[in-house]
Amino acid sequence: MRDTRESRLLLVLLIAIAFALITVDIRGGEESPVDGARQAAATVFGPVESGVAAAVAPIGNAIGAVRDSGERHDRISELERENAELKQRLGSDDRNRSRLRELDGLIRTAAAGQYGIKGAEVIAIGAAQGFSWTVTIDIGAQDGIRRDMTVLNSNGLVGRVTTVGPSTSTVLLANDPDFTVGTRMEKTNELGFATGQGDRPLLVQLLNGKSKVKKGDRLVTFGSQGNKPFVPGVPVGEVIRVDPSGGDLTRNIYVRPYAAFSRLDIVGVVVQAPNSDPRDMVLPPRPAKPKPTPTVTVTVTPGADGETEDSQALDEQTQDSGQAQDTGQDPPGDNAADVPDDE
Repeated sequence: MRDTRESRLLLVLLIAIAFALITVDIRGGEESPVDGARQAAATVFGPVESGVAAAVAPIGNAIGAVRDSGERHDRISELERENAELKQRLGSDDRNRSRLRELDGLIRTAAAGQYGIKGAEVIAIGAAQGFSWTVTIDIGAQDGIRRDMTVLNSNGLVGRVTTVGPSTSTVLLANDPDFTVGTRMEKTNELGFATGQGDRPLLVQLLNGKSKVKKGDRLVTFGSQGNKPFVPGVPVGEVIRVDPSGGDLTRNIYVRPYAAFSRLDIVGVVVQAPNSDPRDMVLPPRPAKPKPTPTVTVTVTPGADGETEDSQALDEQTQDSGQAQDTGQDPPGDNAADVPDDE
């Protein structure tokens, strides 16, 4: 419809009629003259509205479900995020507990040897210097670390410091093929030199080719001149194999190191050597051997004819009792009075 003067007049007229009908309906109340028209319209359009509502209801429900699904998805995502954070905290707590145990063991080891140490954390494996078995720790020159200092952990010898930076240091591990340390056997004091062999046991050459050594014997560091690069008394490892003595000047043994080089975390750098050699004091005490349970054995000695003494005595007693019954006499030990025979 074009916007003409007639169309505008028609629109104004329709609006005026609508307002008039509304006014009459409101003033008429229940007796409104348009009530009949309203009921007729309800009768005609009511079913149409119900049908349209029934048809549109699934769409509305779907829209509501989509909206609720979004809310549920957001809640699920929030719960998953909270669960992940909780697992992370629990994991962190487990790791912290493990590190506390390592630190506690390191402190006990240092106290047993009277070593002054600086605690450190292993932050990297390998280094740019080309060493095959090295780690990087998070302390350096600013913390008083110097080259050729002994590095240990709660179990024993880890290695020695080779490179020092302002805030980090490189440690050559004891299982590196370029690593050598003087060792001393527990109790026997036999001296030797341990060399790293990567992921294999340490190779130790004992200076005495006729030394008596067996599986399970333990070794500690012998110490260096001026306590650099090694302080004395640090546990090295335990003998697991001994080569036969062939009359050579030296003897080879193989030692399982106490430190697990693939699982290093908390270590200590010895910045102050002990006043005296701790000898074997840092080695952990050996587990007590279980005491054997005493057993009682009962032995029965047979007689000359093969019968036991107990059975022989029993037979003799039975025979004595039978003879007493046959002769009419009382058995031995019976205190009953004798009765005379009738003549």
